[in-house]
Amino acid sequence: MATVSYPAQALKLKDNQIRVPLGNTCKRWFGIDSFLIPMPSNLEFSTLKELRLLPRNRCFYWEFIYEKEIVVKPQLNQENVLGIDHGVNNWLTCVSNVNTSLIVDGKHPPLWFPSREGIGVGWYNKQVSTIKENKPTGFWSNKLAAITEKRNRQIRDGINKAARIVINHCLVWQIGTIVFGWNKGQKNEIKLGKKSNSEFVPIPTARLKERIAQLCNEYGIILIETERLLYKYCFIFRW
Repeated sequence: MATVSYPAQALKLKDNQIRVPLGNTCKRWFGIDSFLIPMPSNLEFSTLKELRLLPRNRCFYWEFIYEKEIVVKPQLNQENVLGIDHGVNNWLTCVSNVNTSLIVDGKHPPLWFPSREGIGVGWYNKQVSTIKENKPTGFWSNKLAAITEKRNRQIRDGINKAARIVINHCLVWQIGTIVFGWNKGQKNEIKLGKKSNSEFVPIPTARLKERIAQLCNEYGIILIETERLLYKYCFIFRW
């Protein structure tokens, strides 16, 4: 049950389906020498470099490795800076020095908070805890696999969309530098209370930061990580 990779030379396109060979041993034992998987409509077979079969959560996925068109890096002004601070209700709060701002909402989309519409982290953790109650260590089931895969897909989709919102904002306003407030290991020592910790810690902000970094490299935007100041108490005085 490991990842299997097929180079493009071993694959053939037949009736808009990819023929994946299984080898002579499999043919001798089971009488099957290959199987077919559908060719994605948004890819050209000639651009395919590799096909990977990934076993995960009692399912098999196929992953296509292909050539990607080189993005022409736009001419951006590196003196235009977008500062990003992350949180819970406001996942990303972004302010620039060119009089623009935006907030990526982290509470209402059904990504990590309890919701009937989607499987968020909070809802997912409760479901896992309920299903595993009075079960032996290492227990796993088809239901756990199904909700885990759905949760992972929703989170991955949310990360990609949030990162694209930030990058598109930079492209529209000619912003060539992003400053991301970040403290390594901040979730390990965070003390916001039981409820706030349960909401803040599962949010995959590190993965979002990595995705933003990938897009910044693609579009020629400079990404700077800086220490994020955390205040335990805030006092407001009225004079």
